[in-house]
Amino acid sequence: MKPQMGFMELINKTLFEGYSSMDIQVSAVLTCLLFTAIISLYVFGVYRVMHRNTFYNFNFNLSLLMLSLITAAIILTIQSSVVVSLGMVGALSIVRFRTAIKDPMDLAYLFWSISVGIICGAGLAIIAIIMSLGATVIMVVFEKLYVPSNVTVLVVNAKRNVEEEVMEILKDRTLYSHTRARNFAHESVNMAIELRTDVPEEIVEEVMKLEGVVTASLVDQGENV
Repeated sequence: MKPQMGFMELINKTLFEGYSSMDIQVSAVLTCLLFTAIISLYVFGVYRVMHRNTFYNFNFNLSLLMLSLITAAIILTIQSSVVVSLGMVGALSIVRFRTAIKDPMDLAYLFWSISVGIICGAGLAIIAIIMSLGATVIMVVFEKLYVPSNVTVLVVNAKRNVEEEVMEILKDRTLYSHTRARNFAHESVNMAIELRTDVPEEIVEEVMKLEGVVTASLVDQGENV
């Protein structure tokens, strides 16, 4: 019968030393999953606070927490037996995920969550703690340093002979302007002009005053720039 590990020995193996196949007892498993849950709850909270998209997806955030726990359990199981590990690899190889991840940051959170499970399951939770704190510091610092680029697309529908007048207005009121597209009709043109400016509404007002301009609208590029 295997001797039971003391509490401090369990903590030490979970945080610093890692497990061997002889160390994996019920108490070690519970301690590992507890640390995994604590760190994954931290990831859950960071995602909730730092999320910048319009719609917050609670189910996605909850899946981050579950992924850490499931991954930690898999790593513990693989360490307990070579036969089980080979069977687990074969079973997981047939899994296919078809959900598209549109936001690169969501993909980063997925890898973060899975990494927490792998590291904690290996019994090196201190690395997961340091990694999580480091990732948070990087996100907070770059969040503070981020400066919106103020890139806007001006869409103008007008007669062909006013294009030069539109560009003259932009020349005086923008830091940068470039015509991205022109769609010609029989006597009119539809222009899409990319520009950087602090006074987009003023530009629209001035463009609308030009004779021959039918419509003028702004399209904000948002976080994609």
